[in-house]
Amino acid sequence: MSKWIISHGLSASILGVWMAINTFLFVYYYRLYNLEERFFYTRHILGSALPWARAPAAVLNFNCMLILLPVCRNLLSLVRGSLMCCGTSARKQLDQNLTFHKLVAYMIGLMTAVHTIAHLFNVEWYNNSRQGQYDDLSTVLSNQTNLNPILSASTTPTIVAFTTIAGLTGVVITLALILIITSSMEVIRRNYYEVFWYTHHLFIVFFIGLVIHGVGRIVRGQVHTDHHDVSLCKAQPLAWGKMPECPIPQFEGGFPQTWMWVIGPMVLYLCERVLRFIRYMQPVRYRKIVIHPSKVLELQLVKDSFKMEVGQYVFLNCPAISQLEWHPFTMTSAPEEDFFSVHIRSVGDWTQSLIDILEKLPEGAEGPKMAVDGPFGTASEDVFDYEVSMLVGCGIGVTPFASILKSVWYKFKESNPKLRTKKIYLYWLCRETHAFEWFADLLHLLEMEMEERGMADFLTYKLYLTGWDESHIHHVNVNFEQDTDIITGLKQKTHYGRPIWDKEFQQIRKENPTSVVGTFLCGPEGIAKTLKKKSMKFSDVDPRKTQFYFNKENF
Repeated sequence: MSKWIISHGLSASILGVWMAINTFLFVYYYRLYNLEERFFYTRHILGSALPWARAPAAVLNFNCMLILLPVCRNLLSLVRGSLMCCGTSARKQLDQNLTFHKLVAYMIGLMTAVHTIAHLFNVEWYNNSRQGQYDDLSTVLSNQTNLNPILSASTTPTIVAFTTIAGLTGVVITLALILIITSSMEVIRRNYYEVFWYTHHLFIVFFIGLVIHGVGRIVRGQVHTDHHDVSLCKAQPLAWGKMPECPIPQFEGGFPQTWMWVIGPMVLYLCERVLRFIRYMQPVRYRKIVIHPSKVLELQLVKDSFKMEVGQYVFLNCPAISQLEWHPFTMTSAPEEDFFSVHIRSVGDWTQSLIDILEKLPEGAEGPKMAVDGPFGTASEDVFDYEVSMLVGCGIGVTPFASILKSVWYKFKESNPKLRTKKIYLYWLCRETHAFEWFADLLHLLEMEMEERGMADFLTYKLYLTGWDESHIHHVNVNFEQDTDIITGLKQKTHYGRPIWDKEFQQIRKENPTSVVGTFLCGPEGIAKTLKKKSMKFSDVDPRKTQFYFNKENF
């Protein structure tokens, strides 16, 4: 239990506060509309569907206020910079921005469903009341007051849904939300990124409809309850207006409040988009274009006043492919270099189109216009805050660690490198041998640098080939006695299959019995779950002994 608290205590506390606020808002507004005297007559027509519609609306306001904040990348980078004086646990919460964004979205989806279903009942009961299907009190309330928003006995719920402000905006909001959520599924986002990208921008329609939705003031409460005593007059509705103590009650809808909840985040997000547009207009120059045999494109770019840290990422836009699409890529260059680089693997229409354009360029020609937004911080920025770092990359996911290792190489070229990190373990899992090509040169340079300094133990790396066949086994058996690996040319031999993580964690704990180990992953969710569990399992209860802290790239 103590291990769990150390690893997840702050995250659980933040989540608990969020859930507590949601619960409070739901319960408070449910009780308000279920017990308040001014809503007695409204409840008489609508029953319990009234509080079931209004309580989710309050929760929706709160979560719609939050939903944009986790995707304000520049705001998060600013906050991350201001937290540099704090511990890594505080900064790690910012790396969960997309997870929190999804949780908020799920809550919005759930509350929208409850709100919509309750209002469908409300419209049906308002309509029945207008047609005189209930008691005398309901009939009088519908015919002699403005409580019932349905003005004609011939109106149907469908007409209300598509002719009133609340109904029409409700339909638009719901349809937009359904498209946004369904297109955000992992299978769509990974295989049809463009579908995800374009449908996600329906959030603009969603927020416009959300702000307008309450203008119709459909749900109405009684005003001047002191002039019309409900307890006295509810039993004799046919005498209303004839008795001085029972005048015809007056009703009005509540003032629309949603805009007050969302205006702040909307302004922040608008500033975010303006800043992105400014960066879009800033010129970017090509320094070098390399297309590796493994279908990996390397771009070395130069942009004025561009400053980066290790492990950060940028968003790239190529107007020749799409004016609107921005795609994230982790930088593989080091802060010490006078350019920044990205390695791009062909995994979709956009990346393949970019590779096709650059492959057709004549020798020495300038590439298409490229816009860059960033850099933005990630968990990998904290790699040098740990005494020992364990880096796990899968395929092209090794890119943030290329930046880290390059920076290490530059730091060791200095006479007295200031580096808190004393040991780095690198694990790289690839499906095919070609994927090792572009990264092997950097590892070879680091090998030589560490040997010259007598620090051969500083970097331990293990390369795993997960997609192998009998031909690989034959080559390994034939060349097993060679000093270097037959695939990479490095001194440390390539492993076949997948790491046995229990064995690896045990070995790291044995070699670093009193160290804090930062475990960093850039890879799929399946491995993330495994490494998170192992980090907890092999962390010692005694804080003076080995502790593993898990960090994952999210963008």
